[in-house]
Amino acid sequence: MQTPVNGTEQAARPYDASRRRRRAEAARRKVLATARELFLRQGFGATTVAQLARDAGVSAEFVYKNFGGKPGLVRALWDESLLGSGQVPAEDRSDAAQAEATDARALMRQFGRFVAEISPLGSPVQLLIRDAAASGDAAMAQLLREVDDARYARMLHNARVVLARGLLREGLTETDVADVFFASTSAELYETLVLKRGWSHERLGEFTAGLLMGNLVDPRD
Repeated sequence: MQTPVNGTEQAARPYDASRRRRRAEAARRKVLATARELFLRQGFGATTVAQLARDAGVSAEFVYKNFGGKPGLVRALWDESLLGSGQVPAEDRSDAAQAEATDARALMRQFGRFVAEISPLGSPVQLLIRDAAASGDAAMAQLLREVDDARYARMLHNARVVLARGLLREGLTETDVADVFFASTSAELYETLVLKRGWSHERLGEFTAGLLMGNLVDPRD
């Protein structure tokens, strides 16, 4: 369709939906980055949607529309942290490592490297959720239950896969293995060793690998 413009005809410019989506996604990423910085510096209760929106350069309406408020933002931060820092999501890389492993100790060391990568992203968010839940926030208490349940379900999945591969010492049940995975990757361990004792993330990963090997792998292997 031709539209006259100042006595000439010019093709109407098509609506660029992809450009608008890119801008919206960039704004969404900015909100998440700002939320992480404010929540971890100020705490959940002290951070307001108005402050967050102002610092991120968006409207409060944008925050509510995209995240549903502060609990939704924390949930999004948690989900984002589980991806890790690589181009391939950490969960996919973990599944591949378990499927390809032929040496139990090498796999436990790989799990330790995943902990070193993911803990700096996820553990502070989980501790934020825990503390907000302890302060009496009902939405965050529910989120904490969901996070714990989902994390344990993932550890149980890992336990079943590794046991089925025959890589662990005899006599372990899937619950035994899942419990060790769950405890060894807890935010509380990160809090104790990294935040309180000043360990590096790499040292935490190596320590976690040692815990896993000591509890799950036959010492003769």
